Amino acid sequence: MRHFITLDDVSVAELERIMELAEQIKVECRAGVRKPYLAGKTIAMIFEKQSLRTRVSFEAGMTHLGGSSMFLGDDVGFGKRESTKDFGNVLSAMVDAIVFRAKKHESVVELARHCTCPVINALTDKAHPCQALADMMTVKERLGSLKGRKIAWVGDANNVAASFVQIGVKLGVEVVLATPKQHQFDRATVEQITSADPNYVLQQLTDPFEAVQGADAIYTDVWASMGQEAEETQRKIDFANYQVNAKLMAAAKKGCIFLHCLPAKRGVEVTDEVMDSPQSAIVQQAENRMHAQKGLLVWLLP
Repeated sequence: MRHFITLDDVSVAELERIMELAEQIKVECRAGVRKPYLAGKTIAMIFEKQSLRTRVSFEAGMTHLGGSSMFLGDDVGFGKRESTKDFGNVLSAMVDAIVFRAKKHESVVELARHCTCPVINALTDKAHPCQALADMMTVKERLGSLKGRKIAWVGDANNVAASFVQIGVKLGVEVVLATPKQHQFDRATVEQITSADPNYVLQQLTDPFEAVQGADAIYTDVWASMGQEAEETQRKIDFANYQVNAKLMAAAKKGCIFLHCLPAKRGVEVTDEVMDSPQSAIVQQAENRMHAQKGLLVWLLP
């Protein structure tokens, strides 16, 4: 049974095929063509965290593909009324795939262990692979190619950054991180997220201006993610010099684009001037969540 829990679950060739499908389906969608690739297919969605882009992109995407989706709320009692084994056995017998946005990565891994249908990670504390698909799709659309590109991640080395590094390793994109020393990835995490290419060197710098030199794109995220609200005050202090603003954008390569997985805290990790500039690809990036996930679903559910 194939799952999509991290980018380790797909080979480079499979990843490229998913992205090809996403690009093809997006072109068709823009032309008003919505082929029923997944007619009669159903996905179930379990969300332990809030969501706008992830929930809407999966629901709208399945509708475009001729399938259907069901959002499972607290009434199904996941994690409360019965064991994960019983829940997974029963649910996977009724649907074609399960989309799970979980507080803990281990919860997705455990559910997948007991399912007879594919399980898709819609975000955990360790990874956000669906976001990474949309990110690289956007970079390719904006810049024309991926090979040899340099992208600077400025801010927290979090779950989104981990998946972004993973996909960068697989697709030949240099990713450089600018993060305070105490918030950088540890050695074990670096080894895991770069394992697809033993020769890949992940630079973790502390100076954002050094990191963005020659960068084709600058990517940032909130400094305190969901579940880190208690750390927000300290994190604002730690990341005070890591705001993406016009000065930092100007230090990168000419034509550099701006990426953010959203939601953003305007005026904190990024200024309005950057968010709303012609260099900003945030809306395109958010829309591509839907198209990238369509490609994933069509590949995963033939």
